[in-house]
Amino acid sequence: MRKGVRNTDRDGQIVEHELQETGCSPESEKETNKHVEEEEDEEDESVEKIFESREVPSWKKQLTLRAFVVSFMLSILFSFIVMKLNLTTGIIPSLNVSAGLLGFFFVKTWTKVLYKSGYLKQPFTRQENTVIQTCVVASSGIAFSGGFGTYLFGMSERIAKQSGDASRGFKDPSLGWIIGFLFVVSFLGLFSVVPLRKIMVIDFKLTYPSGTATAHLINSFHTPQGAKLAKKQVRMLGRFFSLSFLWSFFQWFFTGGDNCGFSNFPTFGLKAYQYKFYFDFSATYVGVGMICPYIINVSVLLGGILSWGIMWPLIETKKGDWFPADVESSSMHGLQAYKVFIAVAIILGDGLYNFCKVLSRTLSGLFVQLRGTSRTSFTIEEDPTASPYRPKQSYDDQRRTRFFLKDQIPTWFAIGGYITIAATSTAILPHMFHQLRWYYILVIYISAPVLAFCNAYGAGLTDWSLASTYGKLAIFTIGAWAGSEHGGMLAGLAACGVMMNIVSTASDLTQDFKTGYLTLSSPRSMFISQVIGTAMGCVVSPCVFWLFYNAFDDLGLPNSEYPAPFATVYRSMAKLGVEGVSSLPRECLVLCYAFFGVAILINIVKDSLPSKWGRFVPLPMAMAIPFFLGPYFAIDMCVGSLILFAWERVDAAKAGAFGTAVASGLICGDGIWSLPSSVLAIAGVNPPVCMKFLSAATNSQVDKFLNRP
Repeated sequence: MRKGVRNTDRDGQIVEHELQETGCSPESEKETNKHVEEEEDEEDESVEKIFESREVPSWKKQLTLRAFVVSFMLSILFSFIVMKLNLTTGIIPSLNVSAGLLGFFFVKTWTKVLYKSGYLKQPFTRQENTVIQTCVVASSGIAFSGGFGTYLFGMSERIAKQSGDASRGFKDPSLGWIIGFLFVVSFLGLFSVVPLRKIMVIDFKLTYPSGTATAHLINSFHTPQGAKLAKKQVRMLGRFFSLSFLWSFFQWFFTGGDNCGFSNFPTFGLKAYQYKFYFDFSATYVGVGMICPYIINVSVLLGGILSWGIMWPLIETKKGDWFPADVESSSMHGLQAYKVFIAVAIILGDGLYNFCKVLSRTLSGLFVQLRGTSRTSFTIEEDPTASPYRPKQSYDDQRRTRFFLKDQIPTWFAIGGYITIAATSTAILPHMFHQLRWYYILVIYISAPVLAFCNAYGAGLTDWSLASTYGKLAIFTIGAWAGSEHGGMLAGLAACGVMMNIVSTASDLTQDFKTGYLTLSSPRSMFISQVIGTAMGCVVSPCVFWLFYNAFDDLGLPNSEYPAPFATVYRSMAKLGVEGVSSLPRECLVLCYAFFGVAILINIVKDSLPSKWGRFVPLPMAMAIPFFLGPYFAIDMCVGSLILFAWERVDAAKAGAFGTAVASGLICGDGIWSLPSSVLAIAGVNPPVCMKFLSAATNSQVDKFLNRP
């Protein structure tokens, strides 16, 4: 769910699990631009002068017990939501506004009760609000970077059998080793960027639009007008949370069998339903559609039409020619191989292009920044006079810089922490995955700080985290190095987890430092809250996943409620890295090459056009998601877009103020229903009714069968 309001060229960033990394919220599109413009006009309207009369608490007082209690409660809530999204489509929108609103609401209510009873010792500050935000996002972010819907579940026997390569090795999930693995790999990224916080935030003045927008959101909550609006938004979120939860509860009664219930309603007819074109009444994905930019939703729908509406029906006619006619539909030697590997080709083509684009921007921006810094070096206490290279600091910048540099985190602590954790991890991981040799891990940890810096710097320039792209790079390099005879598939998937956790948490922490800088929150409190949130996530997320894993026996199967599509995709990438392309069906490789090139070409065209036209070009990564999964969720998302579009035409002000709250309520209500539904499944309580839709001819046959004497 990272990190809030995350976008770069604003249309494009989400998709696959980058959706998790880059975010697709209107606040990312609208709030970020609005607040960055506000920041440029600070001389006319200073944010910090509004808070000048309020005492800034010390870093220790920012870390309150109530903040971590609220963070833990919200972490459980958002972990369920992110886990459900992970295991259904892999599209994870930004939930930062929800986290910020709910954190503000809970603590504000808490302090109000204590104030009336005369026991209030410390008022609720924006710094404490920032701590909650950081802690919740760090914790629920582990539900993504932990790989429960990607590399980690891709190791399991269930996914291995679907991919037809169980002989290459598998490792079934177990609560103990998952928690241990996450604790070993999830903290390194935090230590890798701590020494660079001043360079990133103050010297280079990187934008970090997500962190900036989150900070302005928190600042606005703590003004009289903002607090009043926040209360209204919380009420709206609560209404739609209740509505969504009750709707999910109602639907459950009609799901007493396979393919039963409203989620299997053949909206456009049974033939369209066969190719997954239907509206499944999911409040979650209607809400996701309201949060994601329009181009994302349209791109996903276009991908569904291209694949399930055109390509798969045509390739099916080649059964017996391109692939054996007698293989099961889920076999990787049949149509399933085309679905998976063409999607992989698009994802890799899009990822490669954007990796090169962000890396080139990172290096060129770094070069310019270093030249500018060398020309205008000055001590951190000085306020340099205006110059062509560095203008005079505003009041806000001076105050923020002073507080940001007040509480230092020693460099020796960061370096020592990184070396200690790296050494511990290098010793422990080979015992968890014997295929992952200690020297593979050592190479990753030597290169990781550079990659973490590149990812954090690139996120500051473009607001685009490439954590999953670095993870895929680890799959191919370590998998190929290990080889098929020495467990290369499991080694590659485990290496993906190590790399993803490092680079993801590194960019997350730098975003937090930017948020802390703009809210006068201490770097120490940001670092500690990130560490505590990560530790929470290392326990909460595996427990949530374990609940899903034990409650739903068909978890990960293609036509189940929780198909975990990217687990199969990541395992297929590992297979491709180890075995090469020799195992693909006929013409599959040609199609993969074609779509790999098309993904790059579409990105080139998009970036070459003026922004007023380029924003209408679809996004290849978004188009790839339904290739494997089907377009049904894209229809839900487009319904969400249509609702928001109509609302904006009727009342743009209300849509802007409450649209995200409504969407978040729909997502949260449906997401939290997964907790009682999982408990009911474990307890053996089954829905009483199966509502199934049949053709008239089939229904007639069923009636005849039932009415036989």
